[in-house]
Amino acid sequence: MFDAKLSGEGEILLRGRFDASQVDKARAVFDRVSATCSVDFRDLEYISSAGLSVLLGTQKRLSQTGHCLKLKNMNPHIRQIFEYARFDMLFDIE
Repeated sequence: MFDAKLSGEGEILLRGRFDASQVDKARAVFDRVSATCSVDFRDLEYISSAGLSVLLGTQKRLSQTGHCLKLKNMNPHIRQIFEYARFDMLFDIE
């Protein structure tokens, strides 16, 4: 199961397994972001290359206007995926 929601504080909360079958659901949330936004990975168990693609597309779109995604609360496994893909060089990860 996967869930992505925009909190009242303007933060995206991710939960479950973010894979190719969840891209449309995630894009519906990420496409609503137009300024710098935090993404909380606390309850995310897994992210596939399709999930990484959604994040990268959003980051590119936001960077055109001087904004970005700030990623936080990654578990060690997901953090390792970002490091292997060198996405740790593209994102602000807390």
